[in-house]
Amino acid sequence: MARERKAYVCTACGHAIGRWVGKCPECGEWGTLGEVPTSSGGLTLVGAPQPVVLGEIGDETLRRIPTGIGELDRVLGGGLVEGSLVLIGGEPGIGKSTLVLQALAHLSTTGSALLITGEESAAQVAGRGRRLAASCAAVQVLAETRLEAVISTIEAHRPTVCAIDSVQTLVSDRVEGAYGSVTQVRQATAELVRIAKSLGTVIILVGQVTKDGNLAGPRTLEHLVDCVLTFDGDHLREHRVLRSSKNRFGSTDETALFSMGADGLTAIEDPSAIYLAESGDRIGSCVFPAVEGSRTVLVEIQALVGPTEVIPPRRLAGGVDRTRLAQVIAVLNRHAGRRFGDQDVFVSVAAGARALDPAADLAIALALVSADRGKPLVGRPAAFGELGLTGAIRRVGHHDRRAQTAAGHGITMTIAPETRDQTAIAGLQAVADIQAAIELVSG
Repeated sequence: MARERKAYVCTACGHAIGRWVGKCPECGEWGTLGEVPTSSGGLTLVGAPQPVVLGEIGDETLRRIPTGIGELDRVLGGGLVEGSLVLIGGEPGIGKSTLVLQALAHLSTTGSALLITGEESAAQVAGRGRRLAASCAAVQVLAETRLEAVISTIEAHRPTVCAIDSVQTLVSDRVEGAYGSVTQVRQATAELVRIAKSLGTVIILVGQVTKDGNLAGPRTLEHLVDCVLTFDGDHLREHRVLRSSKNRFGSTDETALFSMGADGLTAIEDPSAIYLAESGDRIGSCVFPAVEGSRTVLVEIQALVGPTEVIPPRRLAGGVDRTRLAQVIAVLNRHAGRRFGDQDVFVSVAAGARALDPAADLAIALALVSADRGKPLVGRPAAFGELGLTGAIRRVGHHDRRAQTAAGHGITMTIAPETRDQTAIAGLQAVADIQAAIELVSG
């Protein structure tokens, strides 16, 4: 008779170990290990699987379904892939449900689209649908929270695309726990993965986020799905940004910008026009060509420098990496004679954009120099380049793309690092170090 042994499985990440500990060694969560009985009896392999040589596997073309929203399709990698699970997360009220309903409205014109709602009634969804510019008349709606009923509906109707708003509202009779609990979310996601792969139905899951901005529920939720999209933005602004943090069928570098209005979300084809709306001949301003997937977007980096009232002085960053900001300040102190030791420094990217690329170092440095001198940069330049600890400007990727995009938007001077094969682009000024860059914009 097989001897019974014990194993402990983390309810947050699924990691299993042979003894109980307070903190999961895989994900670092406390108190998440639960006991699961296992058998240590002999294991008999029947028909062991045969591995396949990668070189003998033929090309398999993914079948994609366009959503009718060009910016969403671009972030997805060209559209929804049959049999895939897509998770869309974001803060309450940011527009997740509106984006999903607009996508279903377009998809219903070429196939069947089903919306499972656990947070609203069918009448509430219909009322919101009537306010949208896209027609939602052909979208099927079911207000249901029982997982088994949802699975039965998908199996019976076999929709092309099924959206569930939200996955945290689903409750299964097979496991214990209230809706939104770790066990319930894991069970719901596992069942939906099974049904999506077996029927070829695309399932879109709307996910709630915690106060820290992370997706609620177990971490296995993100591991099980094929694509994770994050929809965020400032509630006080009309703009929303869609980003991909995981995509098994495409790039994770693409982003999309939407404008929220009374009739729903409208895709913004030229984000540079939005991000540079406030730019001009201003103190502490410098344009940075940021590469986001297949396109280059111009954003404005703003800096403010002033006498401090606290010790140590404040260093606040919005949309830029705080560690790199500290490094840029140190380089300016050492190699450009700029002293910020008794001053507060504030740096942000206008309109809620991000510039986390090290290539933003030079634009941040020039914006700080302008703020410190109290004068705008001469020529209203764009700038990109990584700032080394020696003060040298290092080369970065997509050099020509960045410079050409800046020139295409009417910027007459772009400051960039030197390259071996210098391309003749209008207004491109190559510099070797930070001091040379400052001299170009100081007049």
